[in-house]
Order: sequence, then structure tokens, then C-alpha cells
Amino acid sequence: MKTLIFGKGMLGRRIADYLPGSVLSSEDITDPIAITWEIMRHQPDAVINAAGKTGRPNVDWCEEHREETYRSNVVGPLALAEVCAHKNLYLLHMGSGCIFYGRSPDPVGWREEDYANPVSFYARTKYSADLILSKLPNISIVRIRMPIDSLPGSRNLIDKLVQYKKIVSADNSVTVVEDLLKVIEGVVSQRATGIFHATNPGVMRHENLLGLYKQYVDPSHTCEFTTPEDLLREGLITKERSNCILSSRRLEELGLGMRHISVALPDVVKKYAAVVIGT
Repeated sequence: MKTLIFGKGMLGRRIADYLPGSVLSSEDITDPIAITWEIMRHQPDAVINAAGKTGRPNVDWCEEHREETYRSNVVGPLALAEVCAHKNLYLLHMGSGCIFYGRSPDPVGWREEDYANPVSFYARTKYSADLILSKLPNISIVRIRMPIDSLPGSRNLIDKLVQYKKIVSADNSVTVVEDLLKVIEGVVSQRATGIFHATNPGVMRHENLLGLYKQYVDPSHTCEFTTPEDLLREGLITKERSNCILSSRRLEELGLGMRHISVALPDVVKKYAAVVIGT
């Protein structure tokens, strides 16, 4: 199967490396003509959208660059969906679980069908696209949270966290990229539609991840853990961050369940350490 992937960031490159017969495109997804020509040129069986703006160094960037964020995260996915519909092509759109804030009323976590409560501009743009795309045929939305990868990179949660001296302590769902790649392959091969939460079952706190980092990568690493309220009060962030637990029930129903985070987290940090320090 030939897959055309839009977006040459960390996630797009990882998907392209993993899926056989895939093509990675850097075309602007807000340009329907460019999208159409790219599809005509490559004749894919399916399309994956891994393009979008998340902000650098973090989502606070999106608060000051709203037009760029809106165009990439709303206009682009809708333009891509329209072209794919015209060509009768299956589209997998990479969404974000950071559209949910706080505890779900359901003890299992926020479900795929739950209405979100986004706070940041970035989260609002991601949810805006989801609201429309989720009602269209031949489309799946795969939501991820704070991806953790065995390969170093600026979008890897490990590399993000070790830059900061103050870090939020909160329960969260996260996505181990190695598991995500298998999920994407499975969702596309099954032509599954609707929304899927691609997060590893179980709860992670940043203390867990950085404890493993200290154990396997850098024993000298130190940081201070604090509350979201303190980060806002001290002006270290401009918008409250999403801290939430997601249910991945729909993936499990497809037979595409991901490893429990208690298993996946030590594994990915050990592999990261092997890349960074060669052990």
C-alpha cells in the first residue's frame, strides 16, 4: 500500500520511515492546488496528515501567532479532507489529546466521543478541525499526547522536559511513538473511521519519566516539581497546560491496544539512552 504523508516534522518523518511504500511531502496543506498535484503525482492508496503548528519552543508561541496556527491546524486539514473526498481517498489526520483539560467525569478518562474543553489557542484550533473532520466519511482522527520517542529530538517529551528547571507534577496520558507507529499502520490498513485516542494505558507523571532519565541517561540531572498554578503565577507559561487522562477504548476494540505505560516507559527510555550514550 502506498501512503502519502503531509508534514515533514518529527512525526511525519517517523511515520514515513516506518511505513513501507510511503512518500513524505512538504507541500503546503492550505493550498488545494498543491495538494491535488501531489496526489496526482504519487497516486497514493491513503493519505496521512502529520502537518500542523504546535509552536516553538512550546504552545505559548501559538498565542502570539494565531493566524499561522489557525491556517495550519484548521484551514489545512479541511482543505486536505476536501481534496481526499474528491479523489475518494482515505485520510488519517493526526489530532491532539491536549484538547482536554483536567479530570474526566468518567474514571476511565476522557472518551473519544466526549466534548472537549480546550483552553489554549493551539488546543482550540486542533479541536475545531476535529469537530468537522469527525463528521466526514472515510476519515480517521488519531489523537496523541506528549509523544515520547527513543530518538532524540526537539519534539520528544524527554528532550523538552530536561531543558526546564521547574516542571509540572500531574497525572497524564502519554504516547510512546514506537507503539503509535503500529497503531497508525493498523488503523490505515483497516480503513477505520472516527476518533481514536492513541495513548498508552495507565497514568504517567513527569517524575516517572525523569526518574528513568536520571537512572539510564544522566545521573546528575536535577529539577524541581511544581503545580500548574505556580507556573502561571510565576509567568513561566502564558496559558494553562493540558493535564488529562484519556481512554483508548476504541483502539482496543480494533485489536490495536498499546502497551501499558508501566511497560512502555522504561523500554523507550532505555532505547533513548542507547542512542544518546551508546549503551
